[in-house]
Amino acid sequence: MFNEFKSYSQFLDYFKDEQICVKYLEYHLWGDTPSCPHCGCTNAYKTNRGYKCSDKHCHKKFTVTSGTIYRHTKVSLRTWLSAMYLTTSFKKGISSLQLAKMIGVSDKTAWFMLRKIRNMFMVMTHDKLTSHVQADETFVGGKNKNRHADKKYKGVQGRAAKDKVPVLGLVTNEGTVRTFVVKDTEANTLQKIVKENVEEGATFVSDAYKSYIGLNKHYNHIRVKHNENGDYKFAVTNTYNTNRMEGFWTWVKRGYMGTHHYMSRKHLQAYCDEISFRYNTRKLSDKERLEQSIKLSYQGQITYRDIAA
Repeated sequence: MFNEFKSYSQFLDYFKDEQICVKYLEYHLWGDTPSCPHCGCTNAYKTNRGYKCSDKHCHKKFTVTSGTIYRHTKVSLRTWLSAMYLTTSFKKGISSLQLAKMIGVSDKTAWFMLRKIRNMFMVMTHDKLTSHVQADETFVGGKNKNRHADKKYKGVQGRAAKDKVPVLGLVTNEGTVRTFVVKDTEANTLQKIVKENVEEGATFVSDAYKSYIGLNKHYNHIRVKHNENGDYKFAVTNTYNTNRMEGFWTWVKRGYMGTHHYMSRKHLQAYCDEISFRYNTRKLSDKERLEQSIKLSYQGQITYRDIAA
């Protein structure tokens, strides 16, 4: 139904006016049947400004932007789709300053748009990961030696959440990853998340960190010990390793150092959700990844006051 576009210039050529953007959203959010965002009724009739639900208990007016992140926006849909395309197609992400320049909005507007887009990628499912799952943690933050003298921390070598933020990652053999920003890496914290997200009885692979001890009661727990040099590449015990999870952390670190340069503790989960979405859809084309993100538009609603609070 819609033309292919394989570059940003082709994207701009195709979405040349708002009407095309509206039709594109309607197709990917509703298919051929408009759905009322208030009651879910699929029997609606068209009006001069959108649609109206025919259910007698609802009977509300709506458009394709109702109930989505585009609701009540003053930014054009063409600009929104451009922001989503750039955010999902750049492997290391895009900063709000760069996005503002490319789509022609203020820095504050670009930051808010990016934050709403990242909010779409939150894992909303309660389905548990099954079969074979790898786990690992990382600490996100700048190097202590690069900080100003009055901002340096003492005694933060190794695992220290004082100057960095710990993040737990879980990934399946199929390449589906989930990330969780945590307050610490103690056993109670990590094991609670693992039990909530991994099906009992699955093969669970982790490093030799002590906080994972005891999970063998619920899983086929394989503990991998890194070599003496700490080289993660050769962290192999028989056929089990944590290399896939280690590979994902390189995506996070590249986004941190190469694009954003700083991720606050408050918004770090949103950054991780964005990177997780790109990783989970890495085998799709940029166009297919955009289509996948559009389908998540209903779960990204958040206000500026909520973000800045």
